Amino acid sequence: MFGVADYGAFVVAIVVFLAIPGPGNLALLTATAKGGVRAGMAATLGVILGDQTLLWLAVAGVSAVLSTVPGAFAFVQWAGAAYLAWLGLKLMLAKAGDAPILNLKPYHYLRQAMVITWLNPKAIVFYMAFFPLFVDPAVHQGLVTFAFMAITIAGLTFLYGLVVVLMAHYLAQ
Repeated sequence: MFGVADYGAFVVAIVVFLAIPGPGNLALLTATAKGGVRAGMAATLGVILGDQTLLWLAVAGVSAVLSTVPGAFAFVQWAGAAYLAWLGLKLMLAKAGDAPILNLKPYHYLRQAMVITWLNPKAIVFYMAFFPLFVDPAVHQGLVTFAFMAITIAGLTFLYGLVVVLMAHYLAQ
């Protein structure tokens, strides 16, 4: 379908990828716990934008650069770990009455979730190595194939985020 080798397997792979615990899921849960459904959905949009950026960078050949220059991939991994450690340290050192570490305005959650996704090794590896496996070279339709895959990923991520945010909001109440 539109140059995707096995669309059903692609959808299942995306759903499994989304469900694996990681920084993106933590961002959705944190945003929902701190700012409610609106903040959780803003974080969901941030994850979608981060995923779309990584997907299109992979399409543009960044995956080839990262695979031929291992230091670049290691840098991205360490940058992601440093960012998450910095956030954790700020949370641990916060005292009662201090200004909140995470601003409760939804557009901050969007930006934060997007950066977390950009620096998430799980997402980077998916778009570098796993994502291309679903492109069928025999019927590949160029940008149409990648756009179809990108829309599928965005739609599934939105649905997944919606379910996680609504469940987290319900459980928090």
